[in-house]
Amino acid sequence: MDVILPLADEYLLDSLYAKLIPLSAFAATPEAYEGLNSTLVPSKWTQLVSHLPHPPLPEVAAYEAVSAWPRDYLLRESISITVLTLLGIHLLYFSTAWFSYNFIFDKRMMRHPKFLKDQVRLEIVTSLKAFPMMTLLTLPWFLAEVHGHSRLYDNVGTYGWPYFLFSIFFFLAFTDYCIYWAHRWLHIPVIYRWLHKPHHKWIIPTPFASHAFHPCDGYIQSLPYHIFIFLFPLHRYLYLGLFVFVNFWSIFIHDSDMITGHPLENIINGPAHHTLHHVYFTVNYGQYFTWSDRAGGSYMHPDYKFDPLRDIKEEKKAQ
Repeated sequence: MDVILPLADEYLLDSLYAKLIPLSAFAATPEAYEGLNSTLVPSKWTQLVSHLPHPPLPEVAAYEAVSAWPRDYLLRESISITVLTLLGIHLLYFSTAWFSYNFIFDKRMMRHPKFLKDQVRLEIVTSLKAFPMMTLLTLPWFLAEVHGHSRLYDNVGTYGWPYFLFSIFFFLAFTDYCIYWAHRWLHIPVIYRWLHKPHHKWIIPTPFASHAFHPCDGYIQSLPYHIFIFLFPLHRYLYLGLFVFVNFWSIFIHDSDMITGHPLENIINGPAHHTLHHVYFTVNYGQYFTWSDRAGGSYMHPDYKFDPLRDIKEEKKAQ
């Protein structure tokens, strides 16, 4: 977020806040406006916003067409981050899930007896309801990041290329291991009924089910991504790329793909593995890799005999 927010401030938000919450709205007296540009003369809107909280203001003589909320004002930062996060997750969710649903997802899955009526619409509605609360829960992490409390760094030379490349694998391994345990604990019956059961409503998921869960469930499983950068150094732009990737991956593994036999299926926890998790509930808790499930005794290897579409495929072959 400390990459996106400065860019948004520079190219959009500075001018937007200057119009919405102008510094001139907080002038003490009408005489204070003498000599100012006519566009700064009080309007009904500026009179309204003059009641908003604000940081200490400069002297009237210093007033310009700028906002009373500077970039580092906590309320402005909170609003900006919340709006940018909501816009970003909606854009990523709808674009990637739409692509996966139309070009990867096997529509024959919708003929499965456990595929719900109007399921795609329900998945989307559940996701849209979850996004605002998830964003608010995540806001403190983004604020801490913006204020420089993380271990993100800018120059590759700070730690060198070997660490830069290693940190990619380290980030994925660390978050995968943490998510494995968070996901497994979410299946403890008392927790499951409260938090995780809404996501398992989708026994045969579509890509739109990727974010269709209780907001606290989604937040808990996102914590390792935020915690990592406060414990370990990670390049700022690499983190941004990885953060987009993990959201893309969450959508990708919900496409109900049961293609098996590829050389990496013993290592990578892909769509086939996660399809089995939705069908059988207590297997394949991992996010990217299979080793945590293997070590924890919860691994289920994808096999054609477990394919939810097996009967449909064999029926087609027999015709």
